Amino acid sequence: MAKKYVIIGGVAGGMSAATRLRRLQEDAEIIVFERGPHVSFANCGLPYYISGEIAERRQLIVQSSAALQQRFRLDVRENSEVVKIDPISKMVTVKSVNQIYMENYDALILSPGAKPFVPHLSGLSEATNVFTLRNIPDVDKITTFIDEVKPQSALIIGAGFIGLEMAENLKKRGLAVTIVEKAAHVLPTIDEEMAAYVQKELETHDIKVLTSLSATEFRESGRQIVLENGDVLAADLIILSVGVQPESSLAASAGIELGLRGGILVDENYETSMKDIYAVGDAIVVKNQLTQTDILISLASPANRQGRQVADVLSGLPVKNRGSIGTAIVRVFEQTVASTGLSEKQVRQAKLPHKIVHIVANQHAGYFPGATSIVLKLIFNAETGGIYGAQAVGKNGVDKRIDVLATAIKGGLTIFDLQELELTYAPPFGSAKDPVNMLGYAASNLALGLSDNIQWHELSDELVKGKILLDVRNPSEIAKGGFKNSLSIPLDELREHLHELDKNQFYIVSCQSGLRSYNAERILRQHGFSVQNLDGAYGLYSMVSSALLEEKWKTTMIK
Repeated sequence: MAKKYVIIGGVAGGMSAATRLRRLQEDAEIIVFERGPHVSFANCGLPYYISGEIAERRQLIVQSSAALQQRFRLDVRENSEVVKIDPISKMVTVKSVNQIYMENYDALILSPGAKPFVPHLSGLSEATNVFTLRNIPDVDKITTFIDEVKPQSALIIGAGFIGLEMAENLKKRGLAVTIVEKAAHVLPTIDEEMAAYVQKELETHDIKVLTSLSATEFRESGRQIVLENGDVLAADLIILSVGVQPESSLAASAGIELGLRGGILVDENYETSMKDIYAVGDAIVVKNQLTQTDILISLASPANRQGRQVADVLSGLPVKNRGSIGTAIVRVFEQTVASTGLSEKQVRQAKLPHKIVHIVANQHAGYFPGATSIVLKLIFNAETGGIYGAQAVGKNGVDKRIDVLATAIKGGLTIFDLQELELTYAPPFGSAKDPVNMLGYAASNLALGLSDNIQWHELSDELVKGKILLDVRNPSEIAKGGFKNSLSIPLDELREHLHELDKNQFYIVSCQSGLRSYNAERILRQHGFSVQNLDGAYGLYSMVSSALLEEKWKTTMIK
């Protein structure tokens, strides 16, 4: 007997479920309720429409309800909000433009998504220039405001993915842009030293960035914003981008069990606490595949996958909800930053045994025109070789490397396997030793005891303990900026000066990126010295901290 499926919410999760169900169950009745005017749209493309990079509004519409009906025989009902679920009678109550009616179901799939978090701030309700961005009606309001009011300045509250995309696109639209972020750095989901490259890119494009601050009050109908330190900013346009929260009120009213921050709890079959009611997408709590802890992930790729998988489950296929590792990417002007798996902060909070390595490598062969560098960070278990996470920032090639590393994590590969990956190589596309291979080499050296490193944030404490910082860059490099109170011996002259070093002293070696200092470390170790490598070296340290730096060369040279 043909089954009847009701899906609440379209876009990524809901429409993936609906179309997959049709491909698996030709005779099923499938109804999709979408409370907005568009059941299938590119919400990830919204910021780029504001700047005009996506030129036509119609390009944001992925599929129309008419097209979905014609191809998949889906009953798509837009501008129709489900206001009540009765799990006992298996009925939903629907409010459309002209009527309120009820619809029964055999199985119900919830895909309500997430909604922007709007803080309770004084004066916000009177502000006429404050917007959030989640759907096409939102983007219509913003573009209409820009066209009619012609604002000259914009304030972005929140420096997550959407906040940074909006900052870039409003800047391209000609507005002066300021970002205010409560966390200590932009993109709080990645680690501080990697985020520093993003902040530098923002500032290079004349975007003012204020961190460790939040807005507390709106004045003058939103034209003035008071910060927690008492400063007052002026802005013609304000974008609230302080995060999202699960749209789970309908589920809660039906008695469905909720979990982390109001997310809908589901089992390995995506079934909620109510029989025959399933849920997917931004509204559900998922398991972090690496720690098995509860997390919320508001990303399109997991939502699409979950929609497909719940359709498989309902069609009797042996598919399970295995969780997610949270792979994400964002472009910020000329730079791209991406991450997968756990951050260093998350690993430390979970108290997992770990090591970290940073490398700098070109996205393709350095001798081929147009080579640009990528900074890559790998977080791993040196005892087992297991990979916890990775982050990357650079102009080109970031997506390729993080995608490979995300695949490695999903596939259970180790740092030793990264060395063995056979990746495509020709000068325009990569290097004979790809940056991912290089990460494997560097991490394996640590795991095998051939190298030992410290992180940029550990340097001050290690120097206080009496260790000496040895800079093996060339004098011309150090003249442009160096460490205070460091010893300097160029790498190529190190062997000739070994007799001048003290074997009872502990040394920390640094260069510009970490490669030459590793070579120096190997020389010193094999001559009986105690030594560690400053991971990421001067290049990374100088991006994040100025505590031990000086602009001009004042280090001690051994000649």
